[in-house]
Amino acid sequence: MGIHLAHNIEHFPYSLAVYFMRTVIFDGSFLCIGAVLLLIMAMIGTIRKYTSLDGEIKSIIQKNENLTYQIMETLVHTIEAKDQYTKGHSTRVAEYSRLLAGKMGMSEEEQMSIYFMATLHDIGKISIADDIINKPGRLTDEEYAVIKRHSETGYNILHNMSEIKDIEYGARWHHERYDGKGYPDGLSGEEIPVFARIIAVADTYDAMTSNRSYREVMSQDKVRAEIERVRGTQLDPVIAGYMIELIDEDKDYKMKQH
Repeated sequence: MGIHLAHNIEHFPYSLAVYFMRTVIFDGSFLCIGAVLLLIMAMIGTIRKYTSLDGEIKSIIQKNENLTYQIMETLVHTIEAKDQYTKGHSTRVAEYSRLLAGKMGMSEEEQMSIYFMATLHDIGKISIADDIINKPGRLTDEEYAVIKRHSETGYNILHNMSEIKDIEYGARWHHERYDGKGYPDGLSGEEIPVFARIIAVADTYDAMTSNRSYREVMSQDKVRAEIERVRGTQLDPVIAGYMIELIDEDKDYKMKQH
């Protein structure tokens, strides 16, 4: 994993623009996403190109990197504005994923990569109708089938974003299950890339520790018990174990929606 920049960064804005014009010009909201992602990638290119410099240049780089995070979060807030029940979900999942990657001994670069992947893991929800995504009651089978498409839609939006390697796979595979009963591809065990398994654990944790239309935040004890229950079936047992460690370290139950 990690962020891999194209050697000829000056060609990237043109190719990305052409991609979005050809594939998603029918939807103004997708064009907005394309413009913001274009800006993000260009800024990442500038940041990474000069990481070996010192002094004031490094300070400028840090400011630009912070701005990149802010732009990505703005994009996520735009997406989450469609769903009144999941405000802040993507940002929390990104942070939990980064913490898990740290627990697993991943490098800072890998932790940043997983943060980016998790931040945009639900980008496909932009295509779901508001009346479905905000339905307070139980979804019909047909409506649930529409919801499930967001993983493939997210993949289709992101799969040409080569400047952040593999960012599209977090979107596609975060609903795969360790036992092979997930979607969209029915992958199991280590067939599921490790970063997608990490996001799946973080996503499951946040679903239980944030408010929903049908319930409020679950107690920490119940969340821990549920993570333990689905280890090895829904979730990677090793990564779920690291999540349990994070829960046990969170004495004041700060890791939840506020």
